[in-house]
Amino acid sequence: MSKLIQSVGTVLAAKGYTGLTPTNLAKAAGVDRKLISAYFGHIDHLIATYIKTKDYWIVASDSAEALFKNNAQTSSRHLLEHMLLDQIVQFSANEEMQKVILWQLSERSEMMSQLSQARDDVSALFFPFADEELKDKQVDLRAVTSLLIAGIYYLVLHTKTTDSTFCEIDITQVEGMNRIREAIKFILQETYGD
Repeated sequence: MSKLIQSVGTVLAAKGYTGLTPTNLAKAAGVDRKLISAYFGHIDHLIATYIKTKDYWIVASDSAEALFKNNAQTSSRHLLEHMLLDQIVQFSANEEMQKVILWQLSERSEMMSQLSQARDDVSALFFPFADEELKDKQVDLRAVTSLLIAGIYYLVLHTKTTDSTFCEIDITQVEGMNRIREAIKFILQETYGD
């Protein structure tokens, strides 16, 4: 079963999402393609299982509740900053997830809609924590966070697919990545009024 799950990443890296066929997955796993149905029922369930183990926000949602409880005295800004800075590093390094996000943006599917909802579930844990901290401030943290997350996805995807800079910043270089990280920190500081 784990060979089949790993085969999704192998095929994504080699052939992109259009290569995610039962034949290609079974070949990459070195197993009979009938095992996809036997273990997962449908190829979409196999693909979703793989994505759930690799997607930054889905993985984060598994541990987010404990993180928020264990860090109840920590500013929600610091937690959000940590998650966003970690997201850009993780997403920059994970070519399979880059292809998954491109797939999600380019083709409508029920599976991708469900995965997007699972990704968004972490916000249901985080925002009530932040709302309490920001209750006396007029700030739309959800909108700010949406723009930051979308910006991270776009910057990484733009750089990887065009092999070029964005606003003269090259995030493949340490200096460029540090500039983006500092901008994320600045935006959050201004948002929180720290």
